[in-house]
Amino acid sequence: MVPRRRRRRPWHRTRAYRLVRTAALVTVLVTVGAHCQGRGAPSGADGAQDAPVAEGPPPAPLPRSPATTLRVPSLGIDAPLVGVRLGPDRQLETPPLDKPEVAGWYQDGPTPGERGTAVAVGHRDTSSGPAVFSALALVHPGGRIEARRVDGRTAVYTVDKVRVFDKANFPDKEVYGPSRRPELRLLTCGGLYSRRTGYTSNVVVFAHLTATR
Repeated sequence: MVPRRRRRRPWHRTRAYRLVRTAALVTVLVTVGAHCQGRGAPSGADGAQDAPVAEGPPPAPLPRSPATTLRVPSLGIDAPLVGVRLGPDRQLETPPLDKPEVAGWYQDGPTPGERGTAVAVGHRDTSSGPAVFSALALVHPGGRIEARRVDGRTAVYTVDKVRVFDKANFPDKEVYGPSRRPELRLLTCGGLYSRRTGYTSNVVVFAHLTATR
């Protein structure tokens, strides 16, 4: 990517994109403004793999209930979730930089297990080192993601694919487009890092609901 004169990019990208709140296609245009500081490479996973998931009939979507914890067992992630919203500048807020182990759930979108495209964000790293989603790109299709809820229920998602998109050509519709079933996107920064422009890409994990408990 050709460098251009501009202020440092947010970790996600600089142009507007869509986040879907419900299957009714209620959308808002936002720009994510998390800041990946870029110290060191992502830490590796612990080598554990999820057992193959035998899918039966799709589970019924869950009613609305806020998210509390996000788990990705194959990566050793067991992270508290905080709600994030759009700030006055129309940027999506992000987890606090001084709490790199925390992930954020877009609380004006679907909650875990609810119908539609839910979104969770986390830092790849901060000035103190690797953060909650440092190894996100290493998750495999078929892997399991669990999102616990305030009502005590857990939404279990199965990973469909992992993609790395250049910020300049980020596919809004593919990532944030409406879905008739409960789906999940996990996002963090990726690609090459420059102190002047930040990361060049974004890692996006695509998953869909396969169980509830």
